[in-house]
Amino acid sequence: MLQKKRASERDLFTLVEDFFANSFSTGNELITEAVRRMLAAGGKRLRPRFTLLSAEAMGARATDHLPLAAYMELIHVATLIHDDVVDQAETRRGVNATAIDFGNRISVLAGDYLFAWIFKNVTAGYPHPVPNILSSTLADITDGEVLQLRALGDLNLRLSAYVEVATKKTARLFAASCECGGIMGGGDAIVVKAVHDFGLYYGIAFQMQDDLLDMTGDEIALGKPVGNDLREKKMTIPVILALDGADRKFRGDLERFYAEDDETRERIAGVVREIGRHGGFVKTKVAIAEYIERAKMSLAPLGNVAARAEFVAIADALLKS
Repeated sequence: MLQKKRASERDLFTLVEDFFANSFSTGNELITEAVRRMLAAGGKRLRPRFTLLSAEAMGARATDHLPLAAYMELIHVATLIHDDVVDQAETRRGVNATAIDFGNRISVLAGDYLFAWIFKNVTAGYPHPVPNILSSTLADITDGEVLQLRALGDLNLRLSAYVEVATKKTARLFAASCECGGIMGGGDAIVVKAVHDFGLYYGIAFQMQDDLLDMTGDEIALGKPVGNDLREKKMTIPVILALDGADRKFRGDLERFYAEDDETRERIAGVVREIGRHGGFVKTKVAIAEYIERAKMSLAPLGNVAARAEFVAIADALLKS
């Protein structure tokens, strides 16, 4: 049974990859090339797979919803292109960031064009409320990014404020991917809400895991330098949880780090060690597990459909990554 689930999961991934390889073109050669480079750099394609799984959970065929699934990934790609300009990133998924190869101006315009191209196709091809869901999601993503920028170096940031940022900048697109797939798959309100909630809770856990891996992962696997969030002075969940109940010495050291320009590997490695020593990593893993459990519990209205088991397998895999 497990083998069949995994085979089906790989098939959805292949469907998405084939669609991008054979059907994707924006009508602007330069922008198409920039986006294709980003797509070629890899990725799990979770958002489009969630769209296809949600449609399947309603009894629909995944192949009928490939364009919609592709738009979910392309929204994600456009946000990454913009993020790399804002963060002045040099690499993404182990290759040059778009801004390195094409410059900031082309990168910003490429992201803008891609958003417009996606919404032109969505509004022309999909009924209410799909266009509204995606436009609201994009507004939330932008809002989340602004909230994150405003919180840079704020050691008083509360966990609830962090979760709001994670929800808007990451989880909303996962939730929208599931919700739109469920709607277009013909599901009723209860089961559509079930997949939406799965995507929301999974997305929060995903962002938490991303924050954790930024400090504990392998640089090659990450495709960017370890401790990159610390270099950018972001307040991520391991930092927030390590500060909870921490002594003055640790807090003072973090305050100095966030105020100074010492971003050497040695300095960052020392900060990472102290975050781990003060429980930041262990507490983050607990929080991730709690959100994954909430995600899986959300799927109860789906009954025993095969897609539910695949959703659960993807959720459990996050805990092992």
